[in-house]
Amino acid sequence: MSGIPATPNVVASPIPTSHGEIWLLPDDSGDDLTQKPPKQKASGLSAVVTSLRYAWGEAGLVRGTLPLLQVNQKDGFDCPGCAWPDPDGKRSSFDFCENGAKAVAHEIDTRTVTADFFRKHSVAELSAHTDYWLEQQGRLTEPMILRPGATHYEPIAWEDAYAVIANELHSLASPDRAAFYTSGKATNEAAFAYQLFARQYGTNNLPDCSNMCHESSGRALTKMIGIGKGTVKLEDFGKAELVFVLGQNPGTNHPRQLTALQESKRNGAKIIAINPLPEAGLMGFMNPQEISGMLGVATQLCDLFLQVKINGDIPLLKGIMKQLLEWDDAQPGSAIDHDFIAQYSSGAEELLTDLRAADWDTLVERSGIDRESIRTAADWTRSTEKIIICWCLGITQHTNGTQNVCELMNLLLLRGAIGKPGAGPCCVRGHSNVQGDRTMGVWEQPTQALLDQLQTVFDFEPPRHAGFDSQRTSLALHRGDIDVFVSLGGNFLMALPDTRFAAEGLAKTRLNVRIGTKLNRADLVAGAQSLLLPCLGRTEVDLRQSSTADGQQAQFTSTENSMGVVQSSRGRLKPAASGLRNEVAIICEMAAAVVGDRAKNDWRAWADNYDLIRDGIASTIGGCQGYNEKVRQPGGFYLPNAARERVFNTPTGKANFTVNPVPEETLLPNQFAMTTVRSHDQFNTTIYGKHDRYRGIFNARRVVMMNAADMQALGLSAREKINVTSHHQGETRVLLDFQAVEYPIPRRCVAMYYPEANPLIPMGSTDASSNCPSFKHTAVTIEKAAGK
Repeated sequence: MSGIPATPNVVASPIPTSHGEIWLLPDDSGDDLTQKPPKQKASGLSAVVTSLRYAWGEAGLVRGTLPLLQVNQKDGFDCPGCAWPDPDGKRSSFDFCENGAKAVAHEIDTRTVTADFFRKHSVAELSAHTDYWLEQQGRLTEPMILRPGATHYEPIAWEDAYAVIANELHSLASPDRAAFYTSGKATNEAAFAYQLFARQYGTNNLPDCSNMCHESSGRALTKMIGIGKGTVKLEDFGKAELVFVLGQNPGTNHPRQLTALQESKRNGAKIIAINPLPEAGLMGFMNPQEISGMLGVATQLCDLFLQVKINGDIPLLKGIMKQLLEWDDAQPGSAIDHDFIAQYSSGAEELLTDLRAADWDTLVERSGIDRESIRTAADWTRSTEKIIICWCLGITQHTNGTQNVCELMNLLLLRGAIGKPGAGPCCVRGHSNVQGDRTMGVWEQPTQALLDQLQTVFDFEPPRHAGFDSQRTSLALHRGDIDVFVSLGGNFLMALPDTRFAAEGLAKTRLNVRIGTKLNRADLVAGAQSLLLPCLGRTEVDLRQSSTADGQQAQFTSTENSMGVVQSSRGRLKPAASGLRNEVAIICEMAAAVVGDRAKNDWRAWADNYDLIRDGIASTIGGCQGYNEKVRQPGGFYLPNAARERVFNTPTGKANFTVNPVPEETLLPNQFAMTTVRSHDQFNTTIYGKHDRYRGIFNARRVVMMNAADMQALGLSAREKINVTSHHQGETRVLLDFQAVEYPIPRRCVAMYYPEANPLIPMGSTDASSNCPSFKHTAVTIEKAAGK
């Protein structure tokens, strides 16, 4: 594209910056939308072919194939995609999924973005392209700076870049006028160094991506069982007798989970899927590791599909528990584990009183599930004690997300289904090390115990007041209360709700800094200055100058998966460009420039020898003693999880039941509940392509999935252009020129792709406990686009 079109078809006007007018959401929908029936089974040969085609297209035959043989291996690197765990014992030589292969290929891209690219393209011109186009330009190769008033990025030396950062941070009136964001892709070493640097500088402003996804899970689990993590191990799936999968699409977002669910089924377990959309990965699985799977033979996974209304989970779970209680009242001990409740729990009577008072008609109407189906789910629940409940963002991203998680925990506790083989909560994390980031101390509300330990080990007084999470950082940016914003990976702008509001805030800073592998829109919505610091990917070898040996030594990093296993990650590929540095080294060198001799630790030494960082982790983080030795063991090691042993580190010393009201009906007449979803061709904000193969939607992302009866009631035909307006406390936000598509979703519910739908989601609509934005429930109205 030679320049910005005179009248580009965008959903909102550009925002003014000192570097030009920046477009936020260029329209790439076109008129190519095609639709096929949704798939009823996931993976198989098509997934393998798609994986290889994408990998070879991005990186070539050799470079695109070798990493797939190393990903998730005990002597290889951890997948940069999701956080699903690897088997403790023997692993397949092909232990990756389609989206994992895409994540790897995206990272090992042979295309490069050089200084010449930025000389040709102004930031304003780049903003007229889609996010997909931006990332398809290739890997960032050298540090770049967008200077005050400039229209183009230009090269800058590493040390000069660190000097810019140090000068800006040193000039702030308060350390709290800086914020340090973290993506869940950051490794343990990077996360630990990053939070230590921020606190040595003087702030707890450590927003991270977990604030926008599983923060509700952490709050609920900590309150109820004393640890903000699930208790299930991968081996438990083979021992379970009943598995619930709630608010989750494993076929797209966590495909390797399908293998675990297949093992559950083959060992006799029943699976209940609860979701507003009938996702292919909930129904059937063609295991690509097996000949039958490659030939299209699927294992039926779902025994009972409960298609709840959006945010109908609490009334459904309450209905299952009410039915259990009615049976138990009639025959004590037949449906509730009273021995577990008496010995290990607190607060059961309050819950039982609430269940007895619950109105069946309300539970059925609000959940959208008929009484007989609820009875069936309850009957399967009372007939087994080995129950696993899995959940993801469909549960957590609500204004009552924490209560949603609390309610599913209530169900497990009523059955005593925790702290024994084949049972427990399985919080399915998204990004590969989002759980590890929190373990390493990336949190805006650190415990006093962590701060005390940091003070003891590193001999400084860390800030004691709470910092800003992601949503509060966005608010502070918009108020002009943040002058320097540093991002360790990720795409902060496009991950947030209310995209225009977030962009206006980022544009007010004095300096934005992002450490990453590829260009994204957050790099274009710059403050007075902006720095791009390119880093190595996990697939690439990381050579650092050794002070104890001749020449350079290869460094490795580590991550923590969804089930609390810490393992090493060793890249083997030649870097995409000479001069690239690991995110760990960049953080350490940045910290050396900013805090310098004020730090007890030698940041320059840490940059060259990650063992020194791991020694710091071992001295600071509970359960990480002997970290350097343990992480070198094949397969790594498990972090302590007392709840697995029925030891509940809560104020009561027991597992705590909670009472959670049925959410109020907030939809007005003619309004719909809108949920955001990811397509099969994306991972979080990264778009790999424009197809959603399993849902049967191709060549378009600006779509609204609607029930056929709702479309008929509005007089809408398939592919008709529509405008969508969100409603929140008297505020409205509008997206123009989307297309309506018929989809099997409950009445008065619609689904739209993230992040295209994010401008509709109010910044102030968050969970009261976790402050997680409500991406999964926004009230919207729909009307035909003018002149369409």
